[in-house]
Amino acid sequence: MTLDILAAAVTYAAAFAAAWWAGHHMLRVFQGERTFLHPVLRPVERGIYRITGIDEEHEQGWKGYVGAMLLVSVLSLLLTYLILRLQGALPLNPENLPGVPPALAFNTAVSFTSNTNWQNYAGETTMSYLSQMLGLTFHQFLSAATGIALAVAVIRAVARRSATTLGNFYVDVVRVTLYVLIPVAAAAAVILIASGGIQNLSAATPVTTLEGVRQIISQGPVAAMEAIKELGTNGGGFFNANSAHPFENPTGLTNSLEIVLILMIPFGLAITFGRWVGNIKQGFALLAAMVVILVAGFGFAAWQEQTGNPAISSTEVSQVASATQAGGNMEGKEARFGPIQSALFNTAATGTSTGAVDSASDSYTPLGGLAPMLLIQLGEITPGGVGSGLYGMIVFAIVAVFLAGLMVGRTPEYLGKKIEARDVKFAALAILILPVSILVPTAISVLVPAGQAGPLNPGAHGFSEILYAFSSTTGNNGSAFAGLSGNSLYYNSLLALSMWLGRFIFVIPVMALAGSLVRKKVVPIGPGTFPTDSPLFVALLIGTIIIVGALTFFPALALGPILEQLQLHGGHLAAFYPSQGG
Repeated sequence: MTLDILAAAVTYAAAFAAAWWAGHHMLRVFQGERTFLHPVLRPVERGIYRITGIDEEHEQGWKGYVGAMLLVSVLSLLLTYLILRLQGALPLNPENLPGVPPALAFNTAVSFTSNTNWQNYAGETTMSYLSQMLGLTFHQFLSAATGIALAVAVIRAVARRSATTLGNFYVDVVRVTLYVLIPVAAAAAVILIASGGIQNLSAATPVTTLEGVRQIISQGPVAAMEAIKELGTNGGGFFNANSAHPFENPTGLTNSLEIVLILMIPFGLAITFGRWVGNIKQGFALLAAMVVILVAGFGFAAWQEQTGNPAISSTEVSQVASATQAGGNMEGKEARFGPIQSALFNTAATGTSTGAVDSASDSYTPLGGLAPMLLIQLGEITPGGVGSGLYGMIVFAIVAVFLAGLMVGRTPEYLGKKIEARDVKFAALAILILPVSILVPTAISVLVPAGQAGPLNPGAHGFSEILYAFSSTTGNNGSAFAGLSGNSLYYNSLLALSMWLGRFIFVIPVMALAGSLVRKKVVPIGPGTFPTDSPLFVALLIGTIIIVGALTFFPALALGPILEQLQLHGGHLAAFYPSQGG
């Protein structure tokens, strides 16, 4: 166990080191400065602009920026939908898989367009290689680039003075794809292949096991998808087992590498923000809030999983760590990872919007499963997805300085820009979209027959499965409590709506806020200015995030994981609400 904790600390340290490099690299990329990749990639970038007719010197206001983002998203969604529906007639389909049914194709297209990667299907038995590459992996690059571009537009809004434009969406997407996503993903894919991952276009391989059982081993271009799935905080796996599959995640070393990839850009954007606004401490303040909540979530989940399942504590089954076993709750976990490393991966994936898993979230202890669920419900800002985490955190920072202004009786400011009533309304609207998209469909689903048909486990655990599904899709996370049968017309449609609300409707008030901030002049710092780069502000920011999350979601969590935990301990409520947990 001590070695697992030490390994977790080393993994976090590696993530911070990678984020430091990524933060400075992205600053140079988006400010148009020369990087070590320019001799090779700058001609490619210019060629793209010539072919597409993009003017890299032209900038857009917030409405034009959002309009371009929505146009690209809708067109790419339609492309993916067509590929999935027609895959039976398209090449690179060695298993002769038929076209994906309409409802599932629509849900999947929305899912990958919105950077959610929610999967109501088993990849190896549903998707052809062409669908995996051109339909899905393509979106894992594009949706990640879109999120980063939006974050950069918000950074420009905070950094600029009395301006009207936020950059050019098309240019930002091209640059982050060429200079950040493709090079890092390519390097990561090579490491995965060298470690035992696969990358091929071969048909599935039939083998006979030592017991004489015939088995089919799926093949495919796995490493390329795995690398960008983690780097772009996408999460959609080539295989149904996701990152628990040895072809996606072969060793403990690759497990740590994938966690570093997950955290690299979300942490790095906080560094980019601090450098861009001219005060690295501002970036560190946001980064500190992200890290404190994420590490607390990991610590709590690891403690619960290492402690084990209280329902079997009185039996002869040992859950104590020893030289021969990891101990704790090992249900649904890989023996090569164990409870602590599984909790580290799970919280990194849910603290961001990755959704990749190396263990079965549905098999976690109730409170162990509560930690990743709450990390999603807090708004995917700790550190959140690539881009979405940073602009979500800035929204909370605006609310935090507003609260500070109320306490001291002074007009709130953020980095020298006065926060007015309109700005607070935009921030509040963005924050309110998330609980509406989570709690309303959850309430509907537990009342209507179509919703009740989804959970495989009734009672508190079944409620948790529904609540987690709408939390995950709204937060554009994509992970799931696997006990929910989501491949139905009801859930495919409603979950797709939640994905769209969480990604594209949420971003509209955020960009409107950016459009307001970019026009403001910078007010000189005075004796009454509340510093937003101090430990006090970090504490206020964390408190704002926790209070909003606790007040909003605690009643629902009390009906799900908290109630189930009481049942496992034989609480008095068990007599009235029998446990059927999975």
